[in-house]
Amino acid sequence: MIKDIEHQQTITHQGSYKGIGLHSGEVSKITFKPADENTGIIFKRIDLPGKPEIPADMKHVISLDRGTNIGIKEASVATIEHVLAAIKGLKIDNIIVEVDGAEIPVADGSAIEFIKILKKCEIVKQEAERRYLVIKKPLSFSVPEKDVDVVVVPSESLKITFFIDFPDYHFKPQYTSMVSLEDEFEEGFASARTFCFVHEILQLKRAGLIKGGNLDNAIVVGDSELEKEKLEELGKLFDYDGDLELNEDNLLNKRPLRYYNEQVRHKVVDLMGDLALLGISIKGHILAARSGHKTNIELMKKIKKLYENEILQAKYQKKTVKNVVFDNEAIRRILPHRYPFLLVDKITEFVPGETIVGIKNITTNEPFFQGHFPDHPIMPGVLIIEAMAQTGGILVLNKFENPEEHIAYFVTIDDVKFRKIVVPGDQLRFKMKLAKSKAGISKITGKAYVGNDLVCQGTLKAKIMKKENDKNS
Repeated sequence: MIKDIEHQQTITHQGSYKGIGLHSGEVSKITFKPADENTGIIFKRIDLPGKPEIPADMKHVISLDRGTNIGIKEASVATIEHVLAAIKGLKIDNIIVEVDGAEIPVADGSAIEFIKILKKCEIVKQEAERRYLVIKKPLSFSVPEKDVDVVVVPSESLKITFFIDFPDYHFKPQYTSMVSLEDEFEEGFASARTFCFVHEILQLKRAGLIKGGNLDNAIVVGDSELEKEKLEELGKLFDYDGDLELNEDNLLNKRPLRYYNEQVRHKVVDLMGDLALLGISIKGHILAARSGHKTNIELMKKIKKLYENEILQAKYQKKTVKNVVFDNEAIRRILPHRYPFLLVDKITEFVPGETIVGIKNITTNEPFFQGHFPDHPIMPGVLIIEAMAQTGGILVLNKFENPEEHIAYFVTIDDVKFRKIVVPGDQLRFKMKLAKSKAGISKITGKAYVGNDLVCQGTLKAKIMKKENDKNS
């Protein structure tokens, strides 16, 4: 049975939303715009000089205090989780989110307003295939001091099961499960509002935060024994007209809950937003107890470390090839070299930041055999070193978010020894190891083999620079 190919998606035209930020209390405007294939989710601060772009990924997370905040250099965007949840909930892969301000509007405290706008922008399929990170074996994550437990198990699709309880605040345990993103997220989860406790509200308000928070964009959970003085203080802090009181569910809000277990459903919304920072869609079942933004991101880090090869492969390679991390097409996306000077055919092993193994098949059609030597073809030793350097270049370039924007300049080659000649029909295997990386210089040790025979070895040092910085050299 042929498996249907899922295509990446973007939007056909732009749409905007204007509102107040939860913590800053400042009005900002966001505008969703279409993006090319393989762009991912990009936030763009159009109110700052140069309109800096910030990719929505874990590398750019700068703070998880009361929300998920990303930044690069002097530019940042705060409280992005609900927008990200809406984007991923609608299975949009590529989009530009222009932001005229430092914080995303809180809207009604949920993701539903962003869902509505994105649907009006009309979601469209693109040519590129959507790639998934498939969870192959169970993994767990715990933070005992915070009573947090998360388990991720294999599944044919994304599923989320969540449990919360706060016994110290007389909050009854809540449980929910989303087994179908397409069928359940918009109707069953996207409208769930953020929630907090009265004691948190008082602390945050006194600290000058949640300036844009009110009883219309958050569920405020109280204590059945809440003193009248604190209720009066809250009323003043919120400029509330009338007397505040708790209902039968210990909530300050007079409006009814949107779901009987709205608080735990909002935890799923937050987790959906944080999952977007992984940069790839997941097929797996996440079972979480009492997890928040900080522990969500720790989970993402653990998943990324365990599945780094698969994530990189999905980024650069159009199709999965057994026993191959990067095929020739993926290599050409990373390295600037082209025929006749691209001397690595595929990468078969890769431990990011540590080791890499590359393969070069030597054929009689190699152009250098025309002159080296016509009647006795031998691969030039300098090209063996070059092939080792290219393999090492892939290793060090992948330290950067966009390796294709950088180039590795090899500044020294030491301790080179040639052990055997390489001829047509041989398969060269390069085993490279990152020995040291400091002050922009990477030291790489490597060996080249034909079968089990060592044919060359050496130590190389490379300096990585952005391509645009070297236009005049």
